Amino acid sequence: MGHMTMREECKHFQSRTYQSGEVARFCVLDLAPEAPWRCPDDCAAYERRLADVAWNHGSLVPPAVEAEPEEVGEDVMAALDYAEEVISNAVPEALEEVRRQEARAARPWWRRRG
Repeated sequence: MGHMTMREECKHFQSRTYQSGEVARFCVLDLAPEAPWRCPDDCAAYERRLADVAWNHGSLVPPAVEAEPEEVGEDVMAALDYAEEVISNAVPEALEEVRRQEARAARPWWRRRG
C-alpha cells in the first residue's frame, strides 16, 4: 500500500500544539497508521476541508514535522501503538477526576471534604 505525506487539507486531519511546543498531527478517524508522517494514498475517507466563511485566516505557519525515520519498522509502530494506548487509558481517569471535582464544587461549602 502506498503512502503520501499527511493531507493537512483533509477535514479529518487535526493538529494540536502543546505548551511544550510539541505538535501532534493525526487523523481523527485513526486511518493514518504512520501519522504524523504519512496518510494512505488511497484513503477512502479523504475529504477536502471546506472553508468556513466565519473563519479569520491568519498567516500562522505550523512548525515543520520532525524528520521521518529512515524505516518505519515494527519498533516504531509498537511505540506509536503504546503511546495511543497510554493516552486512551488516561482519558477515562481524567474525566472521572473532573466529574469528582465538579460534584465537590456543587456541594455547599460546609459539606466539601476531600
